[in-house]
Amino acid sequence: MYTELINRHISDPEQHLKVFDKNSVYLPTKKIGKNNPKEDEIKADNAARQEWNRTADMALLSGISEAKILEVKRTEIHEKTSQSIKTKGWLPGLFRSIVSKAKDFLQNLIREHDMPPKPVLEIDMAEFRTMQKLMIKAQDKAKEIRHLQDMVLPKLKQQLADTKGIFKGKERKALTEQIQRTEKEIAEKLDKLPDVLKEDGYPDVQAFMATYRKAEAVVEQYNRDLAAWERQVREKQKPAQKEQAKPPERESVLKRLRQLQAEGKQRNQPRQRKKSFDRDSR
Repeated sequence: MYTELINRHISDPEQHLKVFDKNSVYLPTKKIGKNNPKEDEIKADNAARQEWNRTADMALLSGISEAKILEVKRTEIHEKTSQSIKTKGWLPGLFRSIVSKAKDFLQNLIREHDMPPKPVLEIDMAEFRTMQKLMIKAQDKAKEIRHLQDMVLPKLKQQLADTKGIFKGKERKALTEQIQRTEKEIAEKLDKLPDVLKEDGYPDVQAFMATYRKAEAVVEQYNRDLAAWERQVREKQKPAQKEQAKPPERESVLKRLRQLQAEGKQRNQPRQRKKSFDRDSR
């Protein structure tokens, strides 16, 4: 409420403050002020949170439901952190360990969950086709990351583990450097993944996926209604009645899709702060 009041007096939308949505799949990161004696600790804490956020993006694009990710966040992070604080007090290192294990848990779900097939357009509607192309583009990038995570990196690590002996120093060094480059490449690709959707106006992966699922349901319902109408005309009506029957209105579906897109792109946008990430501030 206070943030909204402040933003009323800020003319530049890019300078607007924002409040982190605690009900999102993401974890907020902390701001580091000047001369903060806990700077290193906060940086380490933020790094763990960002790793979770990246994994949440991958989970969404892999077809894991938002509700499932929120359940993992609640049970594996919030509940375990709460129990840890009750028994041992606030220990930053322990919290990072909890977040790291939750990230690993979510990554295992991703590995077990096959990527959903690329959507097939069944209705000629420009807005939905645009969203589908965006979905395919994001999923393709997610597949590239999963290939590096699940195939390339484990293979390199196994090669390193198998390279033993006092005369294998150069080979071990080369493999270690290759592993580091691959890990860096994965991190960079994960960081850039939401940018694919931000270019089209969506603040993050969660906002896009929520909008896409709603739009998909609207189009599917239209297809069902259209099929039912065609069946009714074909099987049950007389020729004179066919002229009176009307198919479901495509324009109303188009209007609804545009409305969903606008809502998805506006999510958290009025509160966006200049040079900050939507999910990376409290």
